[in-house]
Amino acid sequence: MRWDNLRLVEPERDGRLSLPLLEQGATVRTFDTPEFRGITFYEIHAKSIINRVPEVSRVPFRWTINPYRGCSHACFYCFARNTHTYLDLDYGEDFNSKIVVKVNAEQLLRKELAAKSWKGEHIAMGTNVDPYQRAEGRYRLMRGILSVLRDHANPFSILTKGSLILRDIDLLQQCAALAEVGTNVSVGFVDQALWRSLEPGTPSPRKRLEVCRKLNQAGIPCGVLMAPIIPFLADSPEHLAATVEAIAQTGATYVSPILLHLRTGAREWYLQWLAENHPDLVERYRRLYGRGAYAPKAYQEEISGRVHELARRFGIGQTGPKDARRIGATADAGTSNPPDGAFEQLSLM
Repeated sequence: MRWDNLRLVEPERDGRLSLPLLEQGATVRTFDTPEFRGITFYEIHAKSIINRVPEVSRVPFRWTINPYRGCSHACFYCFARNTHTYLDLDYGEDFNSKIVVKVNAEQLLRKELAAKSWKGEHIAMGTNVDPYQRAEGRYRLMRGILSVLRDHANPFSILTKGSLILRDIDLLQQCAALAEVGTNVSVGFVDQALWRSLEPGTPSPRKRLEVCRKLNQAGIPCGVLMAPIIPFLADSPEHLAATVEAIAQTGATYVSPILLHLRTGAREWYLQWLAENHPDLVERYRRLYGRGAYAPKAYQEEISGRVHELARRFGIGQTGPKDARRIGATADAGTSNPPDGAFEQLSLM
């Protein structure tokens, strides 16, 4: 691996290096290039790479892989934010700029898939933080991971907001020839101003939808999680119609609407953004989310119903693969309506 413009930071000089990362023997690196400026990478040798999802999570998959912790997408609403506090880092700027990299992911996966106890079950990726965030451009962990999954013909799905997945189309095609593979992009709205403010580290929504189009053209089934839909900012009939129409143009195999939810960490960070950018909405949010992380079920169902009707109108799912394996898929392609709680683990929303 070539390291241009590299600066190795000595742990004792890095005042923000937390005890948990020190205990894992983290190597700390920064890169003096525009795309990585302000980001610190903590390279660790993880003890395991396949994670079992707690049964109480009510998600339609049992196993996940997350090669990174923290995410430079910097989405204000990301509910993985609070997991950074387990590393004695904060859920705000630390989550955005202090990225843990599991540099031995490929080797661990090869070992774990070869174990007699492994039964070849479906593995979901992108359920905590994005595996195709900016760091992947430097570390290329996903190519190694996909190569191992291909060699073991192991089924998997990927959820991403990143465009770097296109670099791995060749491997994804090889995997799909051997096992069930599904890809998913997350696009909750196509409003440019809202995107620049709320998801500052991500490719634009239109770019993400172009990723969906190219994946489907390459024979790799790709659907769209319309997530998160932002109350009072992106849930009007006009906003919803513009987004669903744009999704339809990609040949997406399905669309699943998910309304914004605000867990600890994400709630505080998002409401701070809201107060700074839309102070007139703060009180409305306090009423809407006053009882917990989720908006009232009736409100969720109203928005979901509108999106499903728009999906039928624009013909989403009526072309392309009907049997695409996807995160949270439990209904027919096109207007899938996942069960309550099906996306609780998907922090990209």
